[in-house]
Amino acid sequence: MGQSGQAGAAGDAAYFNMRDITGHNFVIEITRPEVIKEARDIVKSGEHKIVIGRIIKRPAFYNPQWDFHYNPDTISFADAAIEVCDATIPYVEDHLDEAGGPFLPGLYWCPWTGRLTEELTPR
Repeated sequence: MGQSGQAGAAGDAAYFNMRDITGHNFVIEITRPEVIKEARDIVKSGEHKIVIGRIIKRPAFYNPQWDFHYNPDTISFADAAIEVCDATIPYVEDHLDEAGGPFLPGLYWCPWTGRLTEELTPR
C-alpha cells in the first residue's frame, strides 16, 4: 500500500496505518463513510483518538504480517477506553489464542498507544 489515498464513492473502503508504542504498524480497513471522514480528520489534525473495534482472528490481505485484523464494520474512535481492551499490536499477536476470553473480552481491542499516522492507498 502506498500513502495519501482517498476512498472513492460511498461504500468504498479506506485504509489507515496505526502505529503503537512498540513502533509496529497495523493497517486498518474502514468501510463506513462517516468513520472514514472521522479517521481522515484525525490524521489531518494529529489528534490522539483510541481506535476501538472487534478483531477477527485471521489475516487480511492488507495486513498480511498479522494473524488478525479489525472487523471494518465495528471501528470507532474514542478519547478514552476501558483497560481490559488495551494491548499493543505484538501482544495481541502473541496471545491471539487467548483473545475473546478474559483477554480482550468479546474480541474488542482498543490499543491506548495506537495512533493513526496516515491514510494508505491499495496497490
